[in-house]
Amino acid sequence: MSRSVRGRAALVLLAGALAVATAGCATTVHPWDRDLLAQKRMQIVPSPTLHAVDQHVYFSKEGSTGGDDVGGGGCGCN
Repeated sequence: MSRSVRGRAALVLLAGALAVATAGCATTVHPWDRDLLAQKRMQIVPSPTLHAVDQHVYFSKEGSTGGDDVGGGGCGCN
């Protein structure tokens, strides 16, 4: 393959990958879908209480804080 053919093939491949990567971003949320997306189960953290308990257990087992407000030495007693 010559250099120009290789470069053209790489450009086509890059353009195709870019088109596939941005295809999910082109959708719009219709007004009749907003009620479904606003439900509590669609949130990143649907239950803040359960998330706090999970984080406490995780950081207690790890023995680190990870930037949260959890202290302790890994024994899980805090």
